[in-house]
Amino acid sequence: MAKVELKQPIVDAIAEEIKDAQSVVLVDYRGLTVAQDTELRKQLREAGVVYKVYKNTMMKRAFEGTEFAGLENCLEGPSAIAISKDDATAPARILCKFAKDAPALELKGGVVEGNVYDIAGLTELSKIPSREELLSRLLGSMQSPITNFARVIKQIAEKDGEAAPAEAAAGETAEASAEAAEAPAAE
Repeated sequence: MAKVELKQPIVDAIAEEIKDAQSVVLVDYRGLTVAQDTELRKQLREAGVVYKVYKNTMMKRAFEGTEFAGLENCLEGPSAIAISKDDATAPARILCKFAKDAPALELKGGVVEGNVYDIAGLTELSKIPSREELLSRLLGSMQSPITNFARVIKQIAEKDGEAAPAEAAAGETAEASAEAAEAPAAE
């Protein structure tokens, strides 16, 4: 068999993985220890991100004619690819956070929702919270006014509840003094 025939299934596998991807990030993994690489793979796997090492020529062929073709310039030296189909910012967020503790990991570039980003762009994208965190913040901000309104109504009700017995007691005192004032006059 020719070498091209042996490599074509790998190129097809890469093309299939990136087909519906929201984001793809390329990194240079040289210098990572086995323990660091294992931890990185674990974090990416837990976030639903596919992380694999392929030859640059095979990735280049898989990228041809897709929105990821802009990453061709990043395919120099050893490259690993992180692919996410669900959370567009997950690969950038996890890889940037991990690179702070492991300086040997270098980001090369990435494509997020069709836009090509360099290292600086990926670093900025990594600051965006996950979709779930953004939804929880939205829900919290929507619930906050309702919760505050309920607290105010409760405080007003409690205040009126306390004021009513005090007013009633004051009213009884005023009636008693009025009756006392009228009683001597009637005699």
